Amino acid sequence: MTDDSSVEGRAWRPTRTQMVQGVPSIILAIVLVVWWLPKVAQTSWGAVFSTLEQLDPGSVLMLYGLMCLGLWSYTFTLTGSLPGLRHPQALIVNLCGSSAGNFLPGGGAAGVAVSYAALRSWGFSRRAISTSVIVTGVWNFLARMILPVTALTALLVAGGHLPLTVIRGGLIGATAGLVLLGLFIALLASERVTRTLGRALNRVLRLLHRRFTSLHEVAVEDFIADQRVRIVTVVRGHGAKMTLGLAGYFAVFYVLFWQSLHIVGLRMTFSHMFAAYAVGRLLSAIGVTPGGVGVTEGGAVAVLIAFGADPAPALSGVVLFSLYTHVMEIPLGALALAGWAVSKKTAPTDGHRATGAPSPGSSPSEEKPGS
Repeated sequence: MTDDSSVEGRAWRPTRTQMVQGVPSIILAIVLVVWWLPKVAQTSWGAVFSTLEQLDPGSVLMLYGLMCLGLWSYTFTLTGSLPGLRHPQALIVNLCGSSAGNFLPGGGAAGVAVSYAALRSWGFSRRAISTSVIVTGVWNFLARMILPVTALTALLVAGGHLPLTVIRGGLIGATAGLVLLGLFIALLASERVTRTLGRALNRVLRLLHRRFTSLHEVAVEDFIADQRVRIVTVVRGHGAKMTLGLAGYFAVFYVLFWQSLHIVGLRMTFSHMFAAYAVGRLLSAIGVTPGGVGVTEGGAVAVLIAFGADPAPALSGVVLFSLYTHVMEIPLGALALAGWAVSKKTAPTDGHRATGAPSPGSSPSEEKPGS
């Protein structure tokens, strides 16, 4: 049997299977960016490049500063979801995970794997990490669902014609958000629902693969019940902090989106630009391409043009924003990877007093993993 401790904290590398599976999504992203985006915007890449060539260094640095501020805001969500995690560590995890998710085969799975490896190398327990992944995943998904609903409300208040894209985005966001929120609340409020889910998952796992046939039903139930207790503790103690961090992140990135459009000469009302931003963030949850590249830009451009935006500046502004949310993170991701490499490592333990896992009778604030 392989010693698990010997592989904890190692840099994650995609397997050959993952790389092969990731090729179609990369090819699709290239097709969407090169062919589909200009078609949706009814313009050409030549017009986009001509617009972007006029950017001045001051504007480039200002947008980069906004991007960094947004990334730092998100560290409050991560530190809230994993008590004991420090802000510099959270920034490293965010940058490494985001870079892996945007560029490596496997997308979001690659990002989670890299984040897991970093957190394990700092001594956090598996269950504390899984709690963090679940809570931040739910928080991110709910935020992306709420954004188009907020945009739709702003448009209704402002009056005027509503594009079908925005209406659909609002309805999808409202429906998915309510369903997820209802399920999440039910799991937190009812141990009976949690046990029922555990038994259902256990049956699904047994059907998926023979290796799960020896899995005792109580193991899955106990794991989920344990996660429920952990999630309740995190949400009660740090829910406000996580919400404020995520709200700050999306607010700063909206300003980045707005400034990207403003710099290329596109002037629109707040409600129109926010609607385009909200639809783009909603579509980023669709993981058919790494980081949603091509899909998010197409949705945002379609909304802008539906509101009467000039095609060339609309696509130029959206592409500029996408460069900062994907490409411009590469240098920071490289620095984060170097920071992780030289950071102090702590051997992970997974007992009751494991780093990152509260022991009976202790509060999360008493934990000091990664210090």
